[in-house]
Amino acid sequence: MFAQWRVSFWGITQVFEALSGRLSGVFDGLAKRGALSEADVMEAMREVRLAMLDADVALPVVKDFVNKVKERAVGAEVLESISPGQAVAKIVNDALIDALGGAGAVPITLNAVPPVPILMVGLQGSGKTTTSGKIALRLSTRERKKVLLASLDTQRPAAQLQLAQLATQANVASLPIVAGQTPVEIAQRAMDVARREGYDVVILDTAGRLSIDEALMEEVRQVRAVTQPAETLLVVDAMTGQDAVNTAKAFNDAVGVTGVVMTRMDGDARGGAALSMKAITGAPIKLTGSGEKLDALEEFHPERVAGRILGLGDIAGLVEKAADTLDHEEGERLAKKMMAGKFDLDDYASQIRQISKLGSISGIVGMLPGMGKVKEALGDKDLDTTILKTHLAIISSMTKGERKAPAIIKASRKKRIAAGSGTSVQEVNKLLKQFDMMSSMMKRFNKLGMKGLMRQGMSALMPKGMGGGPPGGGRPFR
Repeated sequence: MFAQWRVSFWGITQVFEALSGRLSGVFDGLAKRGALSEADVMEAMREVRLAMLDADVALPVVKDFVNKVKERAVGAEVLESISPGQAVAKIVNDALIDALGGAGAVPITLNAVPPVPILMVGLQGSGKTTTSGKIALRLSTRERKKVLLASLDTQRPAAQLQLAQLATQANVASLPIVAGQTPVEIAQRAMDVARREGYDVVILDTAGRLSIDEALMEEVRQVRAVTQPAETLLVVDAMTGQDAVNTAKAFNDAVGVTGVVMTRMDGDARGGAALSMKAITGAPIKLTGSGEKLDALEEFHPERVAGRILGLGDIAGLVEKAADTLDHEEGERLAKKMMAGKFDLDDYASQIRQISKLGSISGIVGMLPGMGKVKEALGDKDLDTTILKTHLAIISSMTKGERKAPAIIKASRKKRIAAGSGTSVQEVNKLLKQFDMMSSMMKRFNKLGMKGLMRQGMSALMPKGMGGGPPGGGRPFR
């Protein structure tokens, strides 16, 4: 069973949704044609070009991307292959991975003598201070580093207090505020304190501006000169589209950027900034953030994002997320009871509580290969927050004895349970019927064992009349 999913996971999917839909349509069309001509490929590339421009990808990046794909896609090995549509899709997938920064996430550089300085830069409102807190939490919990947060923002009166509050939430230290110090003096004091007190990492949150100006750049240059940071991370708002790319280029040209953190990936952005960032600046996207919660920060995996854009799924991300937050002990307990045919409604309620942490079912479907059309069909239906919550309410209105032995629930009990849960008798009946089917399947599985299941097929688990075998019994269809 999948466990809790962070908001940022859904953000990555959402930010590329429009581009994904357009490109999936292009390759669906190619796949239906079978044999392809060079003209077919050129027409598809025109559609890809328009889709990328609509997604706010920078024009030079679009031109380079389309030219690279064209060069590879019109060769004989593609046009004369058994599945030319799939071959072209594979080429586009590889080109997307390259555009997004190449295979594999690029971690934050900590390979330096501690305390390792990390310089956070960006415009005001980009989420830089919140991101500093998120990175501090990530490094302290995942990397087991002793982290010191230091605000160099003397422009906004509340900025230093905001970072101190985030430090408290992340359970890391923050540099005490000393009135009247310049950003350079604060940075020097932060490094001195970190050396004396044995900190592994110092995160330096610089001031932002509403727009890029020389005073801002000069301040960052001076801080960089006295701290020699291992990382200069630029925080940009994905919602600003091409402005984010322009900001990144300006900062990179002026002070040098080693990595990018894209925030607000859960917003209604079109994804173009992410696709443009590496090509325009040369700096990889290292992390993405969504929402204000401190754990809403994720590594950026170009190959996974490319897979989602083209509807190829992200099984690796799915498994990683589940493994990261799954209640393993509870999962094993439930699995043992299910396999033994002793699964009751208390266990089902426990299972629902884990499922309810998922968020949107459509988000999970978007991570599965070839499920783009199913995701479209689901639309905005929040299945897990309706049916499952209803089931949980019904179970909560039962007595302990009813949950342990659902067979005792007859007409009068059903009316009481429906009234107590704010549902109808029909909904109670539906839950009991679904639970009965689940229990029956588990009992059949326990009786058959794995060998029996492999021999008879999945239809052997289904109630009579629902199996996949031929009428009258016999071997199931293969």
